[in-house]
Parts: sequence; structure tokens; C-alpha cells
Amino acid sequence: MDGQVQPFRSGYAPQFPHRSYQQVRAELLAGREIALLDVREEDPHAQAHPLFAANFPYGRIELDAYAKLPRRDVPIVVLDDGEGLALPSALRLHQMGYTEVSLLEGGVSGWREAGGELFRDVNVPSKSFGELVEHERHTPSLSAPEVQALIDNGDNIVILDARRYDEYQTMSIPGSINVPGAELALRARELAPDPSTRIIVNCAGRTRSIIGTQSLINAGVPNPAAALRNGTIGWTLARQQLEHGQSRSYPPASEANRHAAARDARELADRAGVARVERAQLKGLHADRTRSYYFFDVRSPGEYADGRLPHFRSAPGGQLVQETEQFAPVRGARLVLADSDGVRANLTAHWLRQMNHDVCVVDGLRAEHFSASGAWQEELPPQPQAEEVDVETLSQWLAEADGPQRTAVLDLSSGVNYQKRHLPGAWFALRSQLAVALAQLPAGVERYALTCGSGLLARYAAADLRALTALPVLVLAGGTTAWACAGKPLESGATRLASPLIDRYRRPYEGTDNRAEAMQAYLDWEFGLVAQLARDGTHGFHVI
Repeated sequence: MDGQVQPFRSGYAPQFPHRSYQQVRAELLAGREIALLDVREEDPHAQAHPLFAANFPYGRIELDAYAKLPRRDVPIVVLDDGEGLALPSALRLHQMGYTEVSLLEGGVSGWREAGGELFRDVNVPSKSFGELVEHERHTPSLSAPEVQALIDNGDNIVILDARRYDEYQTMSIPGSINVPGAELALRARELAPDPSTRIIVNCAGRTRSIIGTQSLINAGVPNPAAALRNGTIGWTLARQQLEHGQSRSYPPASEANRHAAARDARELADRAGVARVERAQLKGLHADRTRSYYFFDVRSPGEYADGRLPHFRSAPGGQLVQETEQFAPVRGARLVLADSDGVRANLTAHWLRQMNHDVCVVDGLRAEHFSASGAWQEELPPQPQAEEVDVETLSQWLAEADGPQRTAVLDLSSGVNYQKRHLPGAWFALRSQLAVALAQLPAGVERYALTCGSGLLARYAAADLRALTALPVLVLAGGTTAWACAGKPLESGATRLASPLIDRYRRPYEGTDNRAEAMQAYLDWEFGLVAQLARDGTHGFHVI
């Protein structure tokens, strides 16, 4: 039954078939639905993986599966690189009702040995596609020193930062304005009403700068446009100063400019071969179990929070193009896009179609149709039974003599969130490495208390821990959030690591402390992606 986690019968475990590199490649080339899932943590995944392998960590399977794998009989191929995570992940997916689960023969190493191409980094499909766009369309670009000279000379330019707002706030080009990718064609005419104003688009590296600039060109925006070559990385390598903590953002679009942008975006999407659906068809599409459907609202997060369509998840268009395999890991699925203006969905869809996705846009939507309220509720499997400990009791235990030694608190939050805040004495632990994590703890432990942000992941992981120890295993009711709301003390930093911080790959363009060598190596890697695409041969990308 959909949504029900089925326990295995005593002494029974399903036998999963193996799929070879050749079989998976044939499915990709045929365009049939397939989910190639790399269940390692993000950092190992980023070191080497097949092009369309989506990172799908074992530790989050219950939280992610039903939203990201909407059809229970979709063909799933699970892989790791010998870490022992593929089989437990397949078992868990089987318990959750997925019926077509298999293992990649030989994992990552088997893919390589069979002649398959392996890729580094994250969001590789979009990054390699961006490089192909520049290669095919010769997207105009300017170097960091050239842009700095334009600024210094007071030239008629506007610099638009196509990243997420949080990335922009961390560091930005002096004077730039934050306009996330899908907003560019809608907002550019407001920000550069003089058609002689040069528009320069930047991101952290290359992809969103290229796609953003080419979006303006493709959409018929009359201004001359160019990408800031190599983004903030190139700016930093040129030893030019960045701004920090800026909040400049785009204004509302006038009706005249919105109409012009909608006309151009529609024409562009039609040229790319984007399909159309009407609002009245959405209920039937959502009920269809013969295909995998993803329903994405590509407007800004703020607009989505004010009102949404039923069944549609928030996926701002620029990020959807940048992180497609994370939003929609089923290759060959159908992506249904919606907006309230006729610009952002069409513009996003025209890129996704060129990336060989089956994509359609909902026509005729207006602002009043986005009336569903409340936060999006993820469908989750039933929460397993777990013994809980409340905040006050755990606080008392930890306050006793040798309390942190006797009660070992394991925090299963992401490494980023653990470093932001955690219970005093809590150990960072990855669910995928619990056995190793227990070996790192000091002697004398009498009980384990699991926590995470909300306590939800801790509940799912409690059974894993109970299989490894005879000691009591408890879950902090309400998680670290409840602890903080009760006014209890918190720590920050990487204070106690029972597992390595490998659940997130550190991008060479993140933060303000990156080494020049790492940034240059990242750029060199991006330059080589077009050749890798050709060697791989499964992408089906086409550039209009």
C-alpha cells in the first residue's frame, strides 16, 4: 500500500537484481524513466559519479523519497562506491513501497570499468549544459578587470547577480543588484529601461552567468548583455574587492514590461518545443500513476509563501535549472511548471527542454489562482515507534556528574546546522556511519539520546541505532528546536565530531576564505565539461 513501510518477515530479505552500465545507458538513451540514485554523502558523491546520478543520501531516504520519487513503480538503480550503503538503501526503498529497485553492478567503480564517464562536483548536468550553451552560442562575456574598468569609468551599465539572495548577501560585485535567474527577463526592462544600458550578469562561477545572459539574449531584451566571466571567482582571482551584506533587489515589473516579457518568453518556449497544459487538466495529471510528474512553482519563495497552487512545490526557476537532478531525480519524468505572469515558467521551461527534459507549462494562470495557503506538507512514511525523552529530563541528565559521558547525545542534523547550534556536549553523527560514530565515543556511556533540528530524522534513525547497541536509545522530543525554545544553552562550532563533515561538499566558490588554487582548479574543470559530455554521450542536450 502506498506510503506504508512494510516490515520484513522474520528471516526474509528481498533479493535485488543488478543493472549493468550498459543496461542503464540504454535506458538513458531511450529516454525512459529511471532514477539513478547515489546514496553516499554529498562529498563522496562529488568526487566521482555518473552524469545523471542524483545524490540521494541514505540518511535522508524517508524524508526525501516520496516527494522526489513520486511513482512507486519507477525503475530505481541504487549505487555507492563500496561503502555498503546501496543494499540498506534498496531495502529501505523496498519497505517504503518501491517495487522496481535494483543495484548498479559494481557501483561507481563498475561504471568506470565498463567504460562509463565519471564526473566531479555537484549539479553537473546543468553546469555541463551551461558550458555547452556558451560553446554553441558564443555567449558574450567580459573579464573582471574589464567590468571593473567600466565601473571606474562610470559607464552606462547595470550588474545583475543571478544567484539566490543568501549567496548574494554573502558576497557580491560592487553595485550589483540581486535578480535570481528566472527573474532576469521579467525584471531587466525595469532595471535597464534605456536600451543602450549594458547588462552584465554574474554568479559565483560560470553556469548561472552564462544561462542568465543567454536568457536575456534569447528573450529579446534589447540591451547589450554579457556575462561576468568566471563570476565572483574571477573577480577574486583578479584581486578585486567584493561587497558583503548587500540587500539590493529588483522592483515590481510594470504591466507593459510584463506583457512584453511574457510575449517573448512564450515565443521562446514554443521554439524550444515546450508542451502546454490548462489549469483544468492539473487534477488529472496529479492522479496519473503511469508517469512520474513533478509540479513546480517557479516564482520567488516570497510569492509562493503568500499563496500557491495545490500539489505544486516551490522551485525558483533559476535554481531549478541549476539543480534539476536534485529537484527531479527521475530522468525521463514530466516537469509541470507554473507562474502567475507567463514569463518565468516559459523561460525556465525553454532551458529544461534543451536539457532533454519532458516539460510543460500551465497556461492561463493568474495571481488569484494561487490561493492555497499554508506551508507545503511533505508526504512521509509513518514515523516508527521510538522512546522519547523530554527537554527537562535530558537537561537534568546532562547536568549530573559525568552526565555528558553517561548520556551520549548524537546530533543527526546536517553538518552545517550542527556547527550553527547544538546541545552542549552533543556529538555530530551521520546516520550512514552510526557504527563508526559509536566507536568514537568515550567509555562509560549508559544511554543514547538522538536529536536533529525537529527530531523527525532522529525518529527514523533510532531503529538503526537500536540494531547496533543493547543500551537504551531515546529521541529528544521536538529535537534541538524544542531545546532552544525552552531556553536551554547551546553550543556552536565543530566541537565533537563522531563522524566526518562529509554530508556537504564544500563548493570552491562558497564563502570568503577559498584558496586561489581551488578556485582556479574549479574553473579549469568547468572548461573541460563539454569534452566530458561528448565522451559520455547520454545527455541528449540540444541548444537552440
